[in-house]
Amino acid sequence: MADRGRPRGFDRDLALRRAMEVFWERGYDSASMTDLTTAMGINSPSLYAAFGDKEALFRAAVDLYSRTEGGHTARALRAEPTAYAAIEAMLRDNVTAYTDPGRPSGCMVVLAGATYATRTAPIRQFLVEARRETGEDIRARLERGVIEGDLAPDTDTAALASFYSTVLYGLSIQARDGVGQAELSAAVDSALRVLAAVVR
Repeated sequence: MADRGRPRGFDRDLALRRAMEVFWERGYDSASMTDLTTAMGINSPSLYAAFGDKEALFRAAVDLYSRTEGGHTARALRAEPTAYAAIEAMLRDNVTAYTDPGRPSGCMVVLAGATYATRTAPIRQFLVEARRETGEDIRARLERGVIEGDLAPDTDTAALASFYSTVLYGLSIQARDGVGQAELSAAVDSALRVLAAVVR
């Protein structure tokens, strides 16, 4: 039996993707329930029945983003054969994604919670933790590079991870500000020279 309030033919996955796009484009605070239900093609009772409240919907949308459009960082850090190749792919693939004209610009995890209020403190903390995990993943990949011998043994992986996290998030903000792919790619070229100095 269908859940109460859920219209016939309701596609939960499609509705969640549309909610993700609204949050990505407008941010958590600026995305109204009307914006969300209109984009998702459902009414408020259906939204609450399927996802819970707005915060639960946002968390589900961030999870979807991380597994799909926002998965470039994880893929690069996991799949590339050297630390340098991993960081380069992470930055270049994200620049391409951030400036894709068919999607909202920038990174959802960086931009969707850019304004905070006391009532949205849990959302702020949720996104802070997500970004912290990314920084830890970058550091782990750099440490693996030291262990495997493609980075110098005295490489300061903590400082480099902080640097490349900052670069990654800065690229997202610049993309949202309308900076083009060529200019962002030039910034990546400069950032990679830092890592090249410790490549063995």
